[in-house]
Amino acid sequence: MDAGKLPNEMLARLLATVRGGDPRVVLGPGVGRDAAVIDAGGERLLVAKSDPVTFASDHIGWYAVHVNANDVACMGGRPAWFLATILLPEGASEELAADVFEQVRTACESLRVELVGGHTEITLGLDRPIVVGAMLGEVEREGLVQPSGAEAGDALVLTKGIAIEGTAVLAREAKERLAGLGVDAATLERAARYIFEPGISVVREAEVACSSVRVHAMHDPTEGGLTTALYEMAEASGLAVVVDGGAIAVLPETRAICEAASLAPLGLLASGALLLAVAEEDGEPLVSALRAAGIEADRVGRMEERRDDVMVIMDGLGQARPAPRFSRDEVARFLEGRILER
Repeated sequence: MDAGKLPNEMLARLLATVRGGDPRVVLGPGVGRDAAVIDAGGERLLVAKSDPVTFASDHIGWYAVHVNANDVACMGGRPAWFLATILLPEGASEELAADVFEQVRTACESLRVELVGGHTEITLGLDRPIVVGAMLGEVEREGLVQPSGAEAGDALVLTKGIAIEGTAVLAREAKERLAGLGVDAATLERAARYIFEPGISVVREAEVACSSVRVHAMHDPTEGGLTTALYEMAEASGLAVVVDGGAIAVLPETRAICEAASLAPLGLLASGALLLAVAEEDGEPLVSALRAAGIEADRVGRMEERRDDVMVIMDGLGQARPAPRFSRDEVARFLEGRILER
C-alpha cells in the first residue's frame, strides 16, 4: 500500500472486528471519529486522542501537539494533558533532540496544556524524526459534540480556508524543488509561516463556536485534505454533504504551490481549517461570531439525506458531481516525487 491513511473502507472492516464491552466508553473507534470519549465519573467526560506526525520534520514537535489538540477540541473538549513519543534516527544530534523537545514544550505552553510524559529513543531504520502524540482533555457532559451529530438541513461552515498545514509542510520540506518549479521566494516564505499564521490550531475557533451556537458536529480536515474530511463527516453522520465548490477559500500561497506542482488543493493536508455543522438558522450567526473573533469563516454547504449512496456532492457553476476521492494525501504524493497527470 502507498503511504498515508488506510482507506476508509478497509479501516471500517478492521474496526468491525473490535468487540467493545466497557459501558464507560461513550465513544469508541470509527471512521470519521476524531477522538475517544470515556466516562470516568464526575462532572466531565475524558477525551483521548493519539496521532503521529510523519510528513514533516521541521517543527515536528509543534505539529504534533496541535494536531492532537485539534481532535480533542472537535469533541467540544478542552485539551489538558499531552504525552509525546519522540523517535529519532540513528546519528541524530543532541541539538535535534533538544529542538524537538522545545517545540513540544512551547506548543503545550501556547495551549495551556501540561506535558505529562511520553517516551524518547533513537530508533533503527528511520531517516527522519517521528513524533507520536497522545492528548487527553475534558468536556462537560452537556457540551460533548458527537461526530454523528450532524442533521439533515444543517449548514456547513468552514474556517480559515485550505490547505494550511499541507502548504506549510511543502514550503518547509521541499523549498528548493518548488523554487525549481517556479514558485517565488516570497510566496515560499509566506507559505512556510502558515503553521503559525493563520496557524494549524483550531482550538480557539472550536471554543468560539461552542460558546456562540449549538454545534451539531465538528471535524478538522487533516490527511487526505478537505474532501476526505467531508467523506468522513458524511460517513459518521449517515448523511450526504452538498458543497458549493466556489465557496471554499483556497489560500493564495496554497493555490500558487498547487498550480506549480500540479497538486489538487482539495486533497492537500488541511489542518488549521475546521468544519462545523449547525442548524440552518445558526449558520449566519456562527459565521458572524467567528469573524468577530478575527477568524475567517464561510458557509460552504449543507447536510442532506443520503440518496443512492452518494455521500459528498460538489455543486458549482450549475454542475453537481461526486467530490473527488484521494487515495493518498497530495503532500505524500509530491514528497515521493510521483506527480501524475490529472
